[in-house]
Formats: sequence, C-alpha cells, structure tokens
Amino acid sequence: NVYHGKGSRPFKALEGFNNVDSKVLSGNYNGYVIGSEDEMGRMSETGESVTKVLIPGLPDESNGECGAQISSCFWQWKPKFNVHYEKSGAENVNSPPLLFLPGFGVGSFHYENQLKDLGREYRVWAIDFLGQGMSLPFEDPTSPSRQEGITEGKDFLWGFGDKTEPWANGLVYSMDLWRDQVRHFVEEVIGEPVYIVGNSLGGFVALYFAACNPQLVKGVTLLNATPFWGFFPNPMKSPRLARIFSWSGTFPLPANVRKLTEFVWQKISDPESIADVLRQVYADHSINVDKVFSHILETTQHPAAAASFASIMFAPQGELSFREALSRCHMNNVPICLMYGKEDPWVKPVWGRQVKKQVPEAPYYEISPAGHCPHDEVPEVVNYLLRGWIENLESEGAVGLPLLDDMEMESIRNNITRDLEFVREGSKKSVMVRFLGSKFSLWNLIKSSLKSRFGKLETKSP
Repeated sequence: NVYHGKGSRPFKALEGFNNVDSKVLSGNYNGYVIGSEDEMGRMSETGESVTKVLIPGLPDESNGECGAQISSCFWQWKPKFNVHYEKSGAENVNSPPLLFLPGFGVGSFHYENQLKDLGREYRVWAIDFLGQGMSLPFEDPTSPSRQEGITEGKDFLWGFGDKTEPWANGLVYSMDLWRDQVRHFVEEVIGEPVYIVGNSLGGFVALYFAACNPQLVKGVTLLNATPFWGFFPNPMKSPRLARIFSWSGTFPLPANVRKLTEFVWQKISDPESIADVLRQVYADHSINVDKVFSHILETTQHPAAAASFASIMFAPQGELSFREALSRCHMNNVPICLMYGKEDPWVKPVWGRQVKKQVPEAPYYEISPAGHCPHDEVPEVVNYLLRGWIENLESEGAVGLPLLDDMEMESIRNNITRDLEFVREGSKKSVMVRFLGSKFSLWNLIKSSLKSRFGKLETKSP
C-alpha cells in the first residue's frame, strides 16, 4: 500500500473510506458568517469611510480561464523519507520564488488556491513537514513489539515497537527538525532566497527559519501564526530542566505513551472529530471543505500517523521562542507582513496585534469574516494582499502597499478599513479588511472605537 513516484499518493485509505460521509461539513449558510451585525459595525466605525475595492477572483475554469498547473513531487532529504511538495509556475523564471508552509495536521494541499492562482505569475512551492501530510516515513521506525496487548491486532501502527531502527535514531518531529527541513529545501530544491508564507504552525516555523537564516529570506508573511509550540523545554536552551523529562518525542514510544496515544488517536482521527475541528476554524460554513476533510482523513490512515502525532506532541520547544524569533527577524531587517482572520477561535486578533506592536512597521491586515485559515477561506483576498506586498518590496516602495496605493504614506492614520469585493462561482462576495498602519497602538484603537460609539449615541439622543 505504499507508492512512490511523481504525482502518486504514498498510501491508500483504509477500506470503507468511501462510506464516510464527507458532507458532514455542509452548512445551511448562504454567505459569509460573522458574530453579529454589531461586530461588523465595529469594523467600520473607525472614523474612516469604508471604501469598496473590487479585486480579482480566482481563475474561473468554467469560463475557460486556466490556473497554473500543479506538480506533485518528492524530495529525499533523510533516509526512509520522501518529503512531499507541490509546485507551480516553474516557467516564470524571472519572478520571485514563494514557499508556503502548512499548519498542523494539514499539508501542501491546503495551498491549492495559491498554487493555481499565484503560480500564474510567480514560482510557487508548498511542502509537507516531516511527520505530516505525505511526508511520513515509508518504513516502520521501530521493530515490531513483543509486548502483548500493545499492538496486538494493530500491526498497522508503526513506531509502537520495542527497538528503534538505526535510520530513526534521534528522530523527533520538532520545530528544530522542521526549521532544518525548510533550510535544506530552500538551498537544495529552490536554490535562492524566498518569500516564505506560513499559516498557524507553519507561520511559527517560517519565522523561526527566517530568524536563523535571514540570508535565505526575502520576506515573511504570517497567516494567523501560532505564537507558541511545544510543551517541553529545549535541551540546548534549558539542559537541566530538559533532563527532568524522561522522554522527548524520540522512537520508540514508551509503553505508557503507546497506550495514551492509542486512546487519544482513536478520538481525534474519528471523521466526526475532524469535521468538528473544521467547523471551528472556518468562519464561513458555506465553503466546501470536502477536499481538506478527505486529505486529513486519508493522512490519519497511514500506519505511521499515530506515533508521529505522539512525537510531535512530546517534542521539545524550539531553541527560540516566537517572540525571540520575531525580534531576531526585526534586528536583521527581514520584511514581515501580517494577515489575520478576525474570527479565528484559536489565534485571536489580540495575538496578531501583539506581533504588530513588536514590529510596528510591518503591514497588518485583519480580514473579516475569516477564521484560522484565511488563505483557504478567502484566498482571493490573501492572494491580492500578498501580490501587492511583494510588488511593494520588489519595487523598493515605488508600488504602494495594498489598499494604500491611492494615498500618500504620510496621511496613513492608525487604521483604515476597506470593503473588498470579488466574484466567486458567479456570485459577488464581500470581505472587510482593516489595515493597521505604523502609528497603530492598542490604546489608539480602543480610543477610536470608544469615540465612534459615543458619537453614535450622541447622534441618536433627542
């Protein structure tokens, strides 16, 4: 059940997969969903009139408009691993390269809309982190367990054996491993500095990679980047504290961890559990996420998936915290762009604004309604903003930042709101985007909201 070669799937779903009702994700919504009308009002009550901006949609294949062709490829970096990645736009030899890093539990498939759309102008890559997506090992990292009851009847669970195979000695799916994976990929596959874009966990890895390798980075875009990862201390940073913990994500899994992993894995890999998570992270329940659902479910069927999950959960933190990585990027003048979905239930806007506070010159775009994965929920908006930011950098400022090219930079206030409209499948959609300028502060944002609210009350009073 293991396949290799360009464009092939490395494993098959378990029998009965076709019986899973992927439509469990469907909703009854006809348009974008937001908490309340009052919440939408707060987006526009900033002292600025809301200007409508029509932006391009995605390539409309029903009208004969072709998106960039996506190639599925494998690259061997470590023994027994074929790192999966997808690419598009290879013919755009004079354009800047873009590299997309996925969030936890997903893979390069989550950037299909970026590969098809942005690949028409740029050279675009998206990779699967080791231990996730289609970058799982194609052999068991441990020899079969002789311990009864642990793997009895469960020989499809790799990594539950008693002894580590030589090629897997020291293997742990950690921030440091993913940082090194990205560095080698950029050096060996892309071959030049890149614009790197990361969502959630991928955002943290992108920042961490850029902090350690600024010479390989043209700019970093964070899409609802998680501001922390890992529960256990890093052995290089805190060696004494790290010695307290007897296991740190290496193979084989200890017996007690195997039992815990089997129990937890049965819960989180259940199709309904996956559907529940997707309902949480997408603000617009009318979006068809069947492809995302199917890819995630298929990954959970791989025999290495459960042990890989345990390794990730018990892996040590990176040598740099999110804040330290951000500071190092700032010190090395690495350009940073921030795009955050406002309705994210996990990485709430306050986290993005904290990043903005630390790097005040970085453009910050708050998109509403959009959840944890704005690149997949409103790809038209993210692609438009990303194009504009890259053009601004490539032109050394001759092209203005997105939504601001009709204004003098000196006139930018603390925040500006735009209503972005685009056509999707024949229907017009609208998203509100708030830009926070270089003079932004949390206190000014609060004052602006209070001023607009009290002014509104005074207008209504007799």
